[in-house]
Amino acid sequence: MTAAAHISPPPDSGTRGQAPDSGTRGQAPDSDTRGQAGPEFIWPVRVYWEDTDAGGIVYYANYLRYMERARTEWLRSLGCDQARMRALHRLQFVVARANVEFRRPGRLDDRLDVDVRVLAMRRASIELAQHVRCADRELLCRAEVRIGCVDIETFRPRGIPISLKQELDIEH
Repeated sequence: MTAAAHISPPPDSGTRGQAPDSGTRGQAPDSDTRGQAGPEFIWPVRVYWEDTDAGGIVYYANYLRYMERARTEWLRSLGCDQARMRALHRLQFVVARANVEFRRPGRLDDRLDVDVRVLAMRRASIELAQHVRCADRELLCRAEVRIGCVDIETFRPRGIPISLKQELDIEH
């Protein structure tokens, strides 16, 4: 893959979990990232009322939504247009497995960084490590996710075409 990408969020409003940029974006944040195979992509997210439960913390399922958005933006940043992938290759990526560990709660108005890092490429799938952190880099949630490449009509696994691997700039 190419150098790490980071999309800058709007200016901080001084809420919990925010810190000045420490220069660690695009670098391995700490030792809890296993099997690092490439640089990380970071996507910023803000926690809104709709993301929280009655206790005022991020509802657990929303971490999966944040990770999905980060994966989509990661693919987009690499030039992979998923609508075009469906039309040209008759393929799409689906989540085949997600192993999630929740460490700390996110709260209303927190600015979170959601990262994506490729761990391994297989014939028909990509193994990813993802983390959700507060802006001060405190780990809230981590996951290992396998996305599978499937035929859009049969949903059976299909090999990721070399041309698509090249578009994603992933070793093949």
